Amino acid sequence: MTPARIYSRLFMVPLELIIDSNENINPANLITGTKIMIPGYVSVPYTIKEEDTLWKIGKARNLSIDAMMILNQMQNPNQLAPGDTLYLPERITQHHVSSKLPYGSGILTKQIKTLKKLYPFINIESIGTSVLGNPIQEIRIGKGLKKVHMNASFHANEWITSMVLMRLVNQYLISLTNRSTFRSVNTINLYNETELSIVPMVNPDGVDLVLSGPSTSNRQEVIEINEGSDEFVHWKANIRGVDLNNQFPANWEIEQERKSPKSPAPRDYPGSSSLSEPEAKAMADLIKKNQYDRILAFHTQGEEFYWGYEGFEPPESEILAKEFERVSGYKAIRNVDSHAGFKDWYIQEYKRPGFTIELGRGINPLPLSQFDDILHKVEGIFLAAIYL
Repeated sequence: MTPARIYSRLFMVPLELIIDSNENINPANLITGTKIMIPGYVSVPYTIKEEDTLWKIGKARNLSIDAMMILNQMQNPNQLAPGDTLYLPERITQHHVSSKLPYGSGILTKQIKTLKKLYPFINIESIGTSVLGNPIQEIRIGKGLKKVHMNASFHANEWITSMVLMRLVNQYLISLTNRSTFRSVNTINLYNETELSIVPMVNPDGVDLVLSGPSTSNRQEVIEINEGSDEFVHWKANIRGVDLNNQFPANWEIEQERKSPKSPAPRDYPGSSSLSEPEAKAMADLIKKNQYDRILAFHTQGEEFYWGYEGFEPPESEILAKEFERVSGYKAIRNVDSHAGFKDWYIQEYKRPGFTIELGRGINPLPLSQFDDILHKVEGIFLAAIYL
Protein backbone atom coordinates (compact mmCIF):
# COMPACT_ATOMS: atom_id res chain seq x y z
CA MET A 1 0.00 0.00 0.00
CA THR A 2 1.40 3.42 -0.96
CA PRO A 3 1.95 6.09 1.73
CA ALA A 4 -0.80 8.21 0.17
CA ARG A 5 -3.30 5.38 0.59
CA ILE A 6 -2.17 4.86 4.17
CA TYR A 7 -2.73 8.56 4.94
CA SER A 8 -6.11 8.43 3.23
CA ARG A 9 -7.19 5.62 5.53
CA LEU A 10 -5.67 7.05 8.69
CA PHE A 11 -7.20 10.50 8.24
CA MET A 12 -10.32 9.34 6.36
CA VAL A 13 -9.78 11.80 3.52
CA PRO A 14 -10.34 10.78 -0.13
CA LEU A 15 -7.11 9.62 -1.77
CA GLU A 16 -7.40 11.97 -4.75
CA LEU A 17 -7.57 14.99 -2.44
CA ILE A 18 -4.33 13.98 -0.72
CA ILE A 19 -2.61 13.40 -4.08
CA ASP A 20 -3.86 16.74 -5.47
CA SER A 21 -2.76 18.53 -2.29
CA ASN A 22 0.81 17.30 -2.78
CA GLU A 23 1.38 17.74 -6.50
CA ASN A 24 5.06 18.65 -6.12
CA ILE A 25 6.00 15.32 -4.55
CA ASN A 26 5.57 11.68 -5.42
CA PRO A 27 3.35 10.27 -2.64
CA ALA A 28 4.24 6.72 -3.74
CA ASN A 29 7.96 7.22 -3.07
CA LEU A 30 8.47 9.33 0.03
CA ILE A 31 11.67 9.87 1.96
CA THR A 32 11.99 10.59 5.67
CA GLY A 33 11.28 14.21 6.52
CA THR A 34 9.00 14.87 3.54
CA LYS A 35 6.13 17.17 4.54
CA ILE A 36 2.72 15.87 3.46
CA MET A 37 -0.32 18.13 3.38
CA ILE A 38 -3.51 16.52 4.72
CA PRO A 39 -6.45 18.63 3.50
CA GLY A 40 -9.29 19.46 5.85
CA TYR A 41 -7.19 19.25 9.00
CA VAL A 42 -5.37 21.57 11.36
CA SER A 43 -2.84 20.57 14.01
CA VAL A 44 -3.73 21.65 17.54
CA PRO A 45 -1.15 21.73 20.38
CA TYR A 46 -1.91 19.63 23.45
CA THR A 47 0.13 19.62 26.69
CA ILE A 48 0.83 16.14 28.02
CA LYS A 49 -0.56 15.49 31.51
CA GLU A 50 0.34 12.91 34.12
CA GLU A 51 -0.82 9.41 33.19
CA ASP A 52 -1.55 10.47 29.57
CA THR A 53 -0.89 7.86 26.89
CA LEU A 54 -1.43 7.95 23.15
CA TRP A 55 -4.11 5.31 23.55
CA LYS A 56 -5.92 7.36 26.19
CA ILE A 57 -5.71 10.58 24.15
CA GLY A 58 -6.76 8.80 20.96
CA LYS A 59 -9.76 7.15 22.60
CA ALA A 60 -10.94 10.42 24.18
CA ARG A 61 -10.70 12.33 20.91
CA ASN A 62 -11.46 9.53 18.43
CA LEU A 63 -8.01 9.82 16.88
CA SER A 64 -5.83 7.14 15.31
CA ILE A 65 -2.62 6.45 17.24
CA ASP A 66 -0.78 6.06 13.94
CA ALA A 67 -2.09 9.45 12.76
CA MET A 68 -0.81 11.13 15.93
CA MET A 69 2.57 9.41 15.63
CA ILE A 70 2.93 10.46 11.99
CA LEU A 71 1.98 14.06 12.75
CA ASN A 72 4.52 14.25 15.59
CA GLN A 73 7.19 12.12 13.84
CA MET A 74 7.23 9.75 16.79
CA GLN A 75 9.03 6.42 16.67
CA ASN A 76 7.95 5.20 20.11
CA PRO A 77 4.36 5.61 21.35
CA ASN A 78 5.60 5.45 24.93
CA GLN A 79 7.91 8.47 24.73
CA LEU A 80 5.41 10.96 26.16
CA ALA A 81 6.50 13.06 29.14
CA PRO A 82 4.32 15.40 31.24
CA GLY A 83 4.63 18.99 30.06
CA ASP A 84 5.62 18.04 26.51
CA THR A 85 3.60 19.38 23.60
CA LEU A 86 1.82 16.90 21.36
CA TYR A 87 0.15 18.07 18.15
CA LEU A 88 -3.26 16.58 17.54
CA PRO A 89 -4.91 16.38 14.09
CA GLU A 90 -8.26 18.16 14.25
CA ARG A 91 -10.73 17.68 11.42
CA ILE A 92 -12.41 20.81 10.06
CA THR A 93 -16.19 20.49 10.08
CA GLN A 94 -17.27 24.15 10.35
CA HIS A 95 -17.17 26.85 7.69
CA HIS A 96 -14.64 29.68 7.76
CA VAL A 97 -16.55 32.17 5.59
CA SER A 98 -18.29 34.67 7.86
CA SER A 99 -21.70 36.16 7.17
CA LYS A 100 -21.50 38.73 9.97
CA LEU A 101 -19.60 41.63 8.37
CA PRO A 102 -19.82 43.51 5.05
CA TYR A 103 -17.68 41.70 2.52
CA GLY A 104 -14.99 43.78 0.83
CA SER A 105 -12.01 42.70 -1.25
CA GLY A 106 -9.69 42.63 1.77
CA ILE A 107 -11.84 40.10 3.62
CA LEU A 108 -12.20 38.05 0.44
CA THR A 109 -8.43 37.90 -0.08
CA LYS A 110 -7.85 36.74 3.51
CA GLN A 111 -10.53 34.07 3.24
CA ILE A 112 -9.18 32.76 -0.05
CA LYS A 113 -5.74 32.42 1.58
CA THR A 114 -7.30 30.56 4.50
CA LEU A 115 -9.15 28.16 2.22
CA LYS A 116 -5.97 27.49 0.22
CA LYS A 117 -4.11 26.67 3.44
CA LEU A 118 -6.83 24.34 4.72
CA TYR A 119 -7.66 22.77 1.35
CA PRO A 120 -4.41 22.76 -0.66
CA PHE A 121 -5.94 20.77 -3.52
CA ILE A 122 -7.70 23.92 -4.74
CA ASN A 123 -5.97 26.22 -7.22
CA ILE A 124 -5.93 30.01 -6.91
CA GLU A 125 -5.08 32.31 -9.80
CA SER A 126 -5.38 35.99 -10.62
CA ILE A 127 -7.16 36.32 -13.96
CA GLY A 128 -6.45 40.05 -14.17
CA THR A 129 -6.51 43.25 -12.18
CA SER A 130 -9.10 45.95 -11.63
CA VAL A 131 -8.73 49.61 -12.54
CA LEU A 132 -7.07 50.25 -9.17
CA GLY A 133 -4.83 47.20 -9.45
CA ASN A 134 -6.76 44.85 -7.17
CA PRO A 135 -6.47 41.20 -8.22
CA ILE A 136 -9.51 39.51 -9.73
CA GLN A 137 -9.12 36.06 -8.23
CA GLU A 138 -10.30 32.69 -9.45
CA ILE A 139 -10.71 29.51 -7.39
CA ARG A 140 -10.61 26.15 -9.18
CA ILE A 141 -11.82 22.90 -7.65
CA GLY A 142 -11.88 19.47 -9.26
CA LYS A 143 -10.33 17.78 -12.27
CA GLY A 144 -13.20 16.47 -14.38
CA LEU A 145 -13.80 16.97 -18.08
CA LYS A 146 -16.97 19.01 -17.50
CA LYS A 147 -16.21 22.69 -16.86
CA VAL A 148 -18.57 24.94 -14.89
CA HIS A 149 -17.99 28.60 -14.10
CA MET A 150 -19.69 30.82 -11.50
CA ASN A 151 -19.08 34.44 -10.52
CA ALA A 152 -20.40 37.18 -8.25
CA SER A 153 -20.29 40.94 -7.65
CA PHE A 154 -20.31 42.23 -11.20
CA HIS A 155 -22.26 45.03 -9.55
CA ALA A 156 -20.71 46.83 -6.59
CA ASN A 157 -23.77 47.10 -4.35
CA GLU A 158 -24.51 43.40 -4.84
CA TRP A 159 -21.53 42.36 -2.69
CA ILE A 160 -23.67 39.91 -0.70
CA THR A 161 -23.43 37.61 -3.74
CA SER A 162 -19.68 37.20 -3.07
CA MET A 163 -20.41 36.11 0.50
CA VAL A 164 -23.00 33.59 -0.69
CA LEU A 165 -20.76 32.12 -3.38
CA MET A 166 -17.79 31.83 -1.01
CA ARG A 167 -19.93 30.10 1.63
CA LEU A 168 -21.12 27.63 -1.02
CA VAL A 169 -17.51 26.94 -1.95
CA ASN A 170 -16.61 26.48 1.73
CA GLN A 171 -19.47 24.02 2.26
CA TYR A 172 -18.43 22.09 -0.84
CA LEU A 173 -14.84 21.80 0.45
CA ILE A 174 -15.97 20.65 3.89
CA SER A 175 -18.14 18.00 2.28
CA LEU A 176 -15.25 16.76 0.14
CA THR A 177 -12.73 16.35 2.95
CA ASN A 178 -15.25 14.86 5.40
CA ARG A 179 -16.58 12.31 2.87
CA SER A 180 -20.04 13.69 3.63
CA THR A 181 -22.90 14.53 1.30
CA PHE A 182 -24.02 18.04 0.43
CA ARG A 183 -27.81 18.01 0.19
CA SER A 184 -27.64 14.22 -0.37
CA VAL A 185 -25.12 14.64 -3.21
CA ASN A 186 -21.87 12.64 -3.12
CA THR A 187 -19.43 15.49 -3.72
CA ILE A 188 -16.28 13.44 -4.36
CA ASN A 189 -17.96 12.22 -7.54
CA LEU A 190 -18.50 15.85 -8.54
CA TYR A 191 -14.84 16.59 -7.84
CA ASN A 192 -13.74 13.80 -10.17
CA GLU A 193 -16.22 14.66 -12.90
CA THR A 194 -16.22 18.48 -12.92
CA GLU A 195 -13.75 21.34 -12.86
CA LEU A 196 -15.44 24.20 -11.02
CA SER A 197 -14.24 27.76 -11.66
CA ILE A 198 -15.26 30.50 -9.21
CA VAL A 199 -14.59 34.24 -9.56
CA PRO A 200 -16.11 35.48 -6.29
CA MET A 201 -15.66 39.23 -6.88
CA VAL A 202 -15.53 40.58 -10.42
CA ASN A 203 -15.66 44.24 -9.30
CA PRO A 204 -13.43 44.64 -6.20
CA ASP A 205 -12.93 48.40 -6.63
CA GLY A 206 -16.67 49.03 -6.79
CA VAL A 207 -17.44 46.81 -3.82
CA ASP A 208 -14.84 48.59 -1.69
CA LEU A 209 -16.22 51.97 -2.79
CA VAL A 210 -19.73 51.00 -1.66
CA LEU A 211 -18.51 49.65 1.69
CA SER A 212 -15.69 52.05 2.58
CA GLY A 213 -16.00 55.11 0.35
CA PRO A 214 -13.33 56.44 -2.02
CA SER A 215 -9.63 56.53 -1.36
CA THR A 216 -7.86 59.88 -1.24
CA SER A 217 -6.33 59.24 -4.67
CA ASN A 218 -9.64 59.05 -6.54
CA ARG A 219 -12.06 60.80 -4.21
CA GLN A 220 -12.72 63.83 -6.41
CA GLU A 221 -13.30 61.78 -9.58
CA VAL A 222 -15.84 59.37 -8.08
CA ILE A 223 -17.72 62.14 -6.26
CA GLU A 224 -18.08 63.98 -9.57
CA ILE A 225 -19.39 60.79 -11.22
CA ASN A 226 -21.75 60.43 -8.24
CA GLU A 227 -23.22 63.89 -8.92
CA GLY A 228 -21.46 65.51 -6.00
CA SER A 229 -22.61 63.01 -3.37
CA ASP A 230 -20.23 61.17 -1.05
CA GLU A 231 -22.86 58.47 -0.40
CA PHE A 232 -22.07 55.39 -2.51
CA VAL A 233 -24.39 52.74 -1.09
CA HIS A 234 -26.34 52.38 -4.37
CA TRP A 235 -23.30 52.46 -6.69
CA LYS A 236 -23.30 49.53 -9.20
CA ALA A 237 -20.50 50.44 -11.59
CA ASN A 238 -16.76 49.90 -11.48
CA ILE A 239 -14.57 52.70 -10.10
CA ARG A 240 -14.63 54.53 -13.49
CA GLY A 241 -18.41 54.64 -13.56
CA VAL A 242 -18.91 51.85 -16.12
CA ASP A 243 -21.53 49.15 -15.59
CA LEU A 244 -19.54 45.93 -16.05
CA ASN A 245 -22.62 43.88 -16.93
CA ASN A 246 -23.29 46.20 -19.88
CA GLN A 247 -19.80 45.73 -21.32
CA PHE A 248 -20.01 42.61 -23.45
CA PRO A 249 -20.23 42.41 -27.26
CA ALA A 250 -23.79 41.08 -27.52
CA ASN A 251 -25.70 43.93 -29.18
CA TRP A 252 -23.68 46.33 -27.07
CA GLU A 253 -24.54 49.13 -29.52
CA ILE A 254 -28.24 48.82 -28.65
CA GLU A 255 -27.52 49.35 -24.96
CA GLN A 256 -25.18 52.25 -25.73
CA GLU A 257 -27.91 53.95 -27.72
CA ARG A 258 -30.79 53.49 -25.33
CA LYS A 259 -29.14 53.77 -21.91
CA SER A 260 -29.68 57.25 -20.50
CA PRO A 261 -26.20 57.77 -19.04
CA LYS A 262 -23.93 58.87 -21.90
CA SER A 263 -20.94 59.33 -19.63
CA PRO A 264 -19.60 57.65 -16.50
CA ALA A 265 -22.32 57.15 -13.88
CA PRO A 266 -23.03 55.15 -10.72
CA ARG A 267 -25.03 52.66 -12.83
CA ASP A 268 -26.09 51.67 -16.37
CA TYR A 269 -23.36 53.42 -18.40
CA PRO A 270 -22.07 50.77 -20.87
CA GLY A 271 -18.74 52.47 -21.48
CA SER A 272 -17.19 54.06 -24.56
CA SER A 273 -16.85 50.64 -26.21
CA SER A 274 -17.46 47.01 -25.35
CA LEU A 275 -14.82 45.42 -23.12
CA SER A 276 -13.26 48.82 -22.41
CA GLU A 277 -12.86 47.98 -18.72
CA PRO A 278 -10.13 45.66 -17.40
CA GLU A 279 -12.58 43.72 -15.21
CA ALA A 280 -14.88 42.89 -18.14
CA LYS A 281 -11.95 42.03 -20.40
CA ALA A 282 -10.50 39.70 -17.74
CA MET A 283 -13.80 37.82 -17.58
CA ALA A 284 -14.09 37.58 -21.36
CA ASP A 285 -10.51 36.31 -21.63
CA LEU A 286 -11.17 33.71 -18.93
CA ILE A 287 -14.15 32.34 -20.84
CA LYS A 288 -12.33 32.35 -24.18
CA LYS A 289 -9.40 30.49 -22.67
CA ASN A 290 -11.39 27.77 -20.91
CA GLN A 291 -14.52 27.20 -23.02
CA TYR A 292 -16.80 26.38 -20.07
CA ASP A 293 -19.76 24.07 -20.57
CA ARG A 294 -22.05 26.41 -18.61
CA ILE A 295 -21.83 29.62 -16.62
CA LEU A 296 -23.76 31.20 -13.74
CA ALA A 297 -23.53 34.87 -12.76
CA PHE A 298 -24.90 35.71 -9.30
CA HIS A 299 -26.69 39.05 -8.93
CA THR A 300 -29.43 40.51 -6.70
CA GLN A 301 -32.45 40.75 -6.47
CA GLY A 302 -35.83 39.22 -7.37
CA GLU A 303 -35.65 35.46 -6.63
CA GLU A 304 -35.65 34.72 -10.35
CA PHE A 305 -33.15 33.86 -13.04
CA TYR A 306 -32.74 34.50 -16.76
CA TRP A 307 -31.59 31.75 -19.09
CA GLY A 308 -32.15 32.74 -22.73
CA TYR A 309 -30.72 35.20 -25.21
CA GLU A 310 -31.99 35.87 -28.73
CA GLY A 311 -32.69 32.17 -29.33
CA PHE A 312 -29.01 31.19 -29.09
CA GLU A 313 -29.54 29.06 -25.97
CA PRO A 314 -29.41 25.26 -26.55
CA PRO A 315 -32.18 22.81 -25.48
CA GLU A 316 -30.07 21.84 -22.46
CA SER A 317 -30.66 25.32 -21.02
CA GLU A 318 -34.37 24.68 -20.55
CA ILE A 319 -33.69 21.36 -18.80
CA LEU A 320 -31.33 23.06 -16.39
CA ALA A 321 -33.72 25.98 -15.89
CA LYS A 322 -36.54 23.65 -14.84
CA GLU A 323 -34.27 21.93 -12.34
CA PHE A 324 -32.98 25.23 -10.95
CA GLU A 325 -36.57 26.38 -10.55
CA ARG A 326 -37.54 23.14 -8.77
CA VAL A 327 -34.67 23.10 -6.25
CA SER A 328 -34.75 26.82 -5.40
CA GLY A 329 -38.29 28.09 -5.82
CA TYR A 330 -36.89 30.87 -7.99
CA LYS A 331 -38.82 31.85 -11.13
CA ALA A 332 -37.26 30.88 -14.47
CA ILE A 333 -37.48 33.63 -17.11
CA ARG A 334 -36.28 32.86 -20.60
CA ASN A 335 -35.93 36.32 -22.14
CA VAL A 336 -35.78 39.92 -21.00
CA ASP A 337 -35.29 43.07 -23.03
CA SER A 338 -31.62 43.44 -22.22
CA HIS A 339 -28.32 43.13 -24.08
CA ALA A 340 -24.56 43.36 -23.53
CA GLY A 341 -24.59 41.29 -20.34
CA PHE A 342 -22.01 38.64 -19.48
CA LYS A 343 -24.61 35.87 -19.76
CA ASP A 344 -25.94 37.29 -23.05
CA TRP A 345 -22.50 37.32 -24.64
CA TYR A 346 -21.64 33.82 -23.42
CA ILE A 347 -24.85 32.31 -24.84
CA GLN A 348 -24.47 34.18 -28.12
CA GLU A 349 -20.80 33.29 -28.51
CA TYR A 350 -20.79 29.65 -27.40
CA LYS A 351 -24.42 28.47 -27.75
CA ARG A 352 -24.17 26.90 -24.29
CA PRO A 353 -26.26 27.30 -21.12
CA GLY A 354 -25.80 30.60 -19.30
CA PHE A 355 -27.73 31.98 -16.34
CA THR A 356 -28.11 35.24 -14.45
CA ILE A 357 -29.29 34.33 -10.95
CA GLU A 358 -31.04 37.14 -9.05
CA LEU A 359 -30.71 36.33 -5.34
CA GLY A 360 -33.06 37.57 -2.63
CA ARG A 361 -35.68 40.31 -2.63
CA GLY A 362 -35.75 43.99 -1.75
CA ILE A 363 -33.59 47.00 -2.55
CA ASN A 364 -29.87 46.67 -3.19
CA PRO A 365 -27.72 46.32 -1.25
CA LEU A 366 -29.69 43.53 0.40
CA PRO A 367 -29.30 43.33 4.18
CA LEU A 368 -27.20 40.59 5.79
CA SER A 369 -30.37 39.41 7.56
CA GLN A 370 -31.32 37.77 4.23
CA PHE A 371 -28.07 35.80 3.99
CA ASP A 372 -29.24 32.49 5.47
CA ASP A 373 -32.46 32.44 3.43
CA ILE A 374 -30.59 33.26 0.22
CA LEU A 375 -28.00 30.60 0.93
CA HIS A 376 -30.61 27.91 1.59
CA LYS A 377 -32.47 28.62 -1.65
CA VAL A 378 -29.38 28.81 -3.86
CA GLU A 379 -27.64 25.66 -2.56
CA GLY A 380 -29.69 23.50 -4.89
CA ILE A 381 -28.82 25.64 -7.91
CA PHE A 382 -25.12 25.48 -7.04
CA LEU A 383 -25.15 21.70 -6.85
CA ALA A 384 -27.41 21.12 -9.84
CA ALA A 385 -25.16 23.31 -11.99
CA ILE A 386 -22.24 21.00 -11.16
CA TYR A 387 -23.82 17.54 -11.31
CA LEU A 388 -26.38 17.74 -14.14
